[in-house]
Amino acid sequence: MSGNQDHAHDHEEAHEGPIKTPKQLIWAVFFAFVVPVIVIIMLANYVTTDAKPAAGSVGLEEQAIAARIQPVGAIEIKDASNPGALKTGEQVFQAQCAACHATGAAGAPKLGDAAAWAPRVKTGFEALWTSALKGKGNMGAQGGGDFSDFEIARAVVYMANEGGAKFDEPKAPAAAASAASN
Repeated sequence: MSGNQDHAHDHEEAHEGPIKTPKQLIWAVFFAFVVPVIVIIMLANYVTTDAKPAAGSVGLEEQAIAARIQPVGAIEIKDASNPGALKTGEQVFQAQCAACHATGAAGAPKLGDAAAWAPRVKTGFEALWTSALKGKGNMGAQGGGDFSDFEIARAVVYMANEGGAKFDEPKAPAAAASAASN
């Protein structure tokens, strides 16, 4: 009968499942139910979000092509003959100079500080304007930036006059003067 018992034991092992302990049962339940629920929720969330265009469907639109092939740099031509388009000294100061001259950062003379501006005003308008255009000390060059040399001159006059100078407003560029006289 011992041969019969071995056969019964083999038959019993053949019907055993892969889950042998309660811990394995817990993991099997977790993977069988919780993971699919999470996957279903994620898929439902993906499907219900905004429409996602197929790859390449937007890439061939005219605007997308134009954006890809546009030049790296661009040239902006300002109309110096239109004085209305030019910024005032105060506007240029607020946009470009105030970062340092409003707070005195990096040793810049503060707007309205007559004592700090007095030695600079004595050098004259041309020297101040040249310093603004080419840079001096911690101040970088302003010429060729967002504002024309004439607009920088207006800002120099504005700041110096606020510091006690009596500089006259610079004359408009020749093109603007001739256009105004026509």
